[in-house]
Amino acid sequence: MKITPTSLADFVPVLLIVLTLPLTLAGCDLQQRNPEDKGADRASGTVVATANASGNNQSSSDSAENFDALSTQMMTELWRLFPSWAISEGYYAVADQLQVPDDTYREKVLQFSRRYRDRFSAINTEALDSNDRSDLVLILNFLNRLEWQITEFQSHLWNPAEYNVSHPFALILNTEYAPLDTRLRTFSERLKKVPAYYRAAEQTLQKPASPQLMLAIEQNEGAMSVFGEAAEEKLAQSGLSEGEKKVFRQRLAAARKAIEEYITFLQTRHAELEISQDYRNFRIGGDLYEQKFKYEIQIGMTGKQLYERALADKEKLHDKMAELASELWPKYFPGQKPPKDRLQKIAMVLDKLSEHHATKETFKAEVEKQIPELVAFVKEKDLLTLDENKPLVVRTTPPYMRGFSVASINAPGPYDKGANTYYNVMPIEEFSDERADSLLREYNQYLMQILNIHEAIPGHYTQLVYANQSPSLIKSILGNGAMVEGWAVYTEQMMLEAGYGDFSPELWLMYYKWRLRVLINTLLDYEIQVKGIDERRALDLMVRQGFQQQAEAMGKWRRATLSQVQLTSYYAGYADILALREEMKAKLGDDFDLKTFHEKFLSYGNAPVPVIRELMLEELTAPDQSNRPTSRN
Repeated sequence: MKITPTSLADFVPVLLIVLTLPLTLAGCDLQQRNPEDKGADRASGTVVATANASGNNQSSSDSAENFDALSTQMMTELWRLFPSWAISEGYYAVADQLQVPDDTYREKVLQFSRRYRDRFSAINTEALDSNDRSDLVLILNFLNRLEWQITEFQSHLWNPAEYNVSHPFALILNTEYAPLDTRLRTFSERLKKVPAYYRAAEQTLQKPASPQLMLAIEQNEGAMSVFGEAAEEKLAQSGLSEGEKKVFRQRLAAARKAIEEYITFLQTRHAELEISQDYRNFRIGGDLYEQKFKYEIQIGMTGKQLYERALADKEKLHDKMAELASELWPKYFPGQKPPKDRLQKIAMVLDKLSEHHATKETFKAEVEKQIPELVAFVKEKDLLTLDENKPLVVRTTPPYMRGFSVASINAPGPYDKGANTYYNVMPIEEFSDERADSLLREYNQYLMQILNIHEAIPGHYTQLVYANQSPSLIKSILGNGAMVEGWAVYTEQMMLEAGYGDFSPELWLMYYKWRLRVLINTLLDYEIQVKGIDERRALDLMVRQGFQQQAEAMGKWRRATLSQVQLTSYYAGYADILALREEMKAKLGDDFDLKTFHEKFLSYGNAPVPVIRELMLEELTAPDQSNRPTSRN
């Protein structure tokens, strides 16, 4: 899992305020729009803009220069508006700023979105090359989504977990982008607005949803660690004057007090709502779900259509798993007759394989141990070029980021490419024996390998290193979650197809279980958010039909109540990437090279797969022309 932002509040932890659109680069679905129109095309995620406003007869070079200048101007203003997001991208020029998420701030965001949408819509798109046009599509969708988030989705009113200042402060403290004294002065300046930040959060929140309320309490309690001993120790090591240190400590104490008061506020609201049971429903319903799906997934189909496709694929995957379970049955159950129920047979073989796992004390070390093995395999098979100079640090998930997943990647942004990428691993050693055993059986010696392929090599870590090298900042920053998650899922199958694990039927059966999880993520997300299924039905889907351990299923139930649509990104992106690979194979025939495909695909940053497809196909038809994004942005 790649950590993704949850809101338009000042806490935006990584790169992905994601967007979506039906894309045809030839025309980019560009047509005249009334700037005052807030109609169905924007809500549905369709991008529209003025193709040639006011009879615009700009030359190609003039249009490109205007587009580049406007893009640069927008990005500069974007970082002033979202300084926490900027820090996560490695842009530290605004690191001393903290926006207070009140009505005034949200109005600024709306004005920003509407102003730049109008200005970009006035560009002569026909004079742009395909790379600039595709950047324009991403920009317009991003701006439309900003407005939709505030005016229609309105999670700032019901999701208290959006309000958490800790992650950018932790980056300032722990990322050596500048001398310690400089970073501490930045940290101190930023601290000034923490009390106002949390006052605005309390004043903004109306009726919260229960899962989000509980997560907000848990993560803000974890946030206290950023403003405790770690900050005090850094201060003691610094060369700040005694006066500066005094001010720092005063501001640090005020920040801790503000967080404590916010936690108390949330706990009080929780106690009140527990009595009345008048929580906001965490299920967003069909209309909002489809709108969010179109903005964030971008695959040319609705959420309902993807759900129906996943249902059909689940049955096909059960067939494959049943065949492998039959093959392995005599080896693991000699002389024992298999049950007639195929799901039960699959489950019994998987349970037997799951007995081979790390201990809760060695889990993190075993994760670390496998990374070099994956690197060696990718090199041996020449699957793509790896940059071994980009640090990957396996660490225990920080307290302020826990409660969402067992493992995740925190990657640096394109402005600070050399910073560490962190592979976060949940502290299983702190769990009870029962809970730890369930998770360890889930992430057994087979699935741990698939997990590391997904999160690290050649999955998220590798893809995000490539994304930071993309000459188009737009494609790297305004990225698409389905592409990011889809790549990680695609690499699991690609590695096994290349011979990783020596085509072991045990590993393939476990891989199918993992891929089944991808399908069930899609089913689970849609059924919870749209169909309104309860926890019992969800657990049946995951445990009986998906063969997941109870602890994993309970964790996924919680995650599915905390997010919407994101769980579909794995299947959606994977299917699109696999289809693109097969399409390129068919077009190139004997000239198709897997490594070339991978590196070309990754060269376009975090762009949606349909965008990448159009750009790759255009290169096939114009082999002597450079269609790569320029470095102008």
